[in-house]
Amino acid sequence: MAIYAGVELGGTKCICILGSGPEDIRAREQLPTRDPPATLAQIAEILARWNSGAEPLAAIGIASFGPLDLRAGSRSFGRIGMTPKQNWAHTDLASYFTQRFAVPVGITTDVIGAALAEGRWGAGHGLSDFAYVTVGTGVGVGLIHDGRPLIGAHHPELGHARIARAPGDDWPGHCSFHGPCVEGLASGPAIEARCGVVAVDLPPESPVWSLVAHALGQLSHLLVVSVAPQRILMGGGVLSHRAHLFPEIRRCLRASLNGYLDIAEVNESLEDFIVPPGLAADAGPLGALAVAIDTHKQAMESTGK
Repeated sequence: MAIYAGVELGGTKCICILGSGPEDIRAREQLPTRDPPATLAQIAEILARWNSGAEPLAAIGIASFGPLDLRAGSRSFGRIGMTPKQNWAHTDLASYFTQRFAVPVGITTDVIGAALAEGRWGAGHGLSDFAYVTVGTGVGVGLIHDGRPLIGAHHPELGHARIARAPGDDWPGHCSFHGPCVEGLASGPAIEARCGVVAVDLPPESPVWSLVAHALGQLSHLLVVSVAPQRILMGGGVLSHRAHLFPEIRRCLRASLNGYLDIAEVNESLEDFIVPPGLAADAGPLGALAVAIDTHKQAMESTGK
């Protein structure tokens, strides 16, 4: 059996994983996301150690925070764009790893990677069209259409969509680019900036949670009326211990749509339409592993093996 390495490069932490799937995880290491030289060097050391073992790596998958240039043939393919993550803008992730490892290296965003993992092993399995939303250091959306990631001139950045505000909420938002976009209202840093308490310590009865749910309900509205997913999966650090938000997000979506769409998924079974990821907190690192598996398959097909 081929062995793969995946790297989930998040805004706060990185998780390196070795294996071939959820039932075959042979090693896992976590490190904080610091500046690019220190963080990438530490990741490379882990991968080199794994690659020198009895079973060399078949491929490496990188699932990183973005924005990323994922345009095939682009001279800046695999390079981070204008991220709010300090010191990381324009970091060339793809070249860093392809220059150091003589195995296929695949790269995508962390949220697209998580969507791929959920489609392969989790709550998106068997669906051709679904959305994966992560709410953590930022808010990202990975879209799967006809079984493949939806990427046009760039990958979706719906976390930065401007939305209808909750009545009476005039807080300016925390996004340095767009103020009160979805990320500027619902991400972990936004919650902390608004109330002075990190999201994990904010009590369930805090009124801020209803504002977070409103923002995510608005994001769900945008998804329903644009790409029309068969299901919306919502995960990430902010939601991982906040199951009480899901009924409120569903209620906000139903109220926002106001009976406009006559589809069963929305009108009859919202409990099965907006759901947590099936892989829970492992969706991210397993997403990087899924990228490695797909990259290895493509490499084998291109060489006729």
